[in-house]
Amino acid sequence: MVSVVQNVAVDCTDAYELARFWSAALGRPLHPEAEPGDVETAVILPDGLQLYFNQVPEPKTVKNRIHLCLRPETSREEEVHRLLGLGATLVADRREPDGAGWAVLADPEGNEFCVLRSEADRAAMSS
Repeated sequence: MVSVVQNVAVDCTDAYELARFWSAALGRPLHPEAEPGDVETAVILPDGLQLYFNQVPEPKTVKNRIHLCLRPETSREEEVHRLLGLGATLVADRREPDGAGWAVLADPEGNEFCVLRSEADRAAMSS
């Protein structure tokens, strides 16, 4: 027997608002019962997996030990620009002049995540 991942939990100070950011970032719906002010809610991912947001009293104080890595459908550069427009911030730029690498961003509550090269970006580099 094995276990399966039910959700990835994110502690936060405003569960509903952070879930709204991730819903927009991933193009996935909020839980159907989500409402402003909820202290817990989720973003529904494919195959039943959820990003679960749980409101906690303490703020984030150190670097994440686990983070999400996103592979965009568009180019990495377009996705970084879009996510910055949604409220993310650039934490570290690991992009290389030859197109390799990734960008480290943070969501509005400071949780780090990476934006990788898209499949098209990867294919262009191997041509």
